[in-house]
Amino acid sequence: MSVEQHDLTMRPIAGRDELDLFTRLPYGLNHELDDDLVAGRRRPEWMWVALRGDRPVARVAWWGRAGDDTPFLLDVLDLDDSGDRVDLGVRLLERAMADVVPAGTRPPEYVRMIPPDWRADTAARRDVEDRMAVLERAGARLFVERLRFDWHPGTAIPEPTGRLRFRPVRDTEEILDLMTRVLDGTLDAHGRDDLTRMSPREAAVRHYEDELAHYRAPRDWWRVATLPDGEPVGFVTPARNDYNPIIGYIAVLPAHRGNGHIDDLLAEGTRILATQGVPRIRAATDLGNTPMANAFRRLGYVDFERSINMTWPDQPTNQPT
Repeated sequence: MSVEQHDLTMRPIAGRDELDLFTRLPYGLNHELDDDLVAGRRRPEWMWVALRGDRPVARVAWWGRAGDDTPFLLDVLDLDDSGDRVDLGVRLLERAMADVVPAGTRPPEYVRMIPPDWRADTAARRDVEDRMAVLERAGARLFVERLRFDWHPGTAIPEPTGRLRFRPVRDTEEILDLMTRVLDGTLDAHGRDDLTRMSPREAAVRHYEDELAHYRAPRDWWRVATLPDGEPVGFVTPARNDYNPIIGYIAVLPAHRGNGHIDDLLAEGTRILATQGVPRIRAATDLGNTPMANAFRRLGYVDFERSINMTWPDQPTNQPT
């Protein structure tokens, strides 16, 4: 599985005992890699390095759900300061993809956390743009940039306004029905993209199975917001993923948008998590979803980070052998 090209060796790491080698290139998520390997969210064969001698000059790694045979996301792509680092990154990514991504399938989406001010910071901008150049040369395209938010205990949560009533979600069918309905007029890039290829119901089922079904928290935390007469207005799913407490999904039904209900929903979801004594709450929305971003900020969430999401075309990528 190891490939040598002149002075460059490209191979997956041998196991956890090579994490020190893999983490010589810095990233804020390096501290999670060992736990991910233990939990089965990563595999050594999904974590590749390009070496000059014993020095890592590039690395890539995929993430997946525990028990899955194929990765769900490409989330690590790092380059050293070599003058040919983009070329090295392309060679490593294409070589690793040939082994990691099943032939004839669409490569997993690339998601990378980046500084919130990356465009204004010369070094950060170079890093982001060079990584994107590697992905583009391997066939990917920018899909969306997202804002990532943090809420911390001690931040004030407004008292309920009394305009809405909140109750637990009754069952899976109810949340799927609500998820289907909120796709009408959605500003979410993933939702809009899904609707170009499938029905609203199919898109809701896919989102549920890919994300909500894997939350590590009681589903009785999820809330449906209604008017006093019981008519649904929207919903929020406070939850935990593998790493943090989160506002997983929050939305207002089309007929009730523009009335400020998103603030009540977000406050309720935040209140539920805050009562669990959490150290933080994470949330995210697309850079272009200004109403949602402003709602987070009004409630004291701070946009501490961004993410770059890139995807490959629907047709399978021709992979090198």
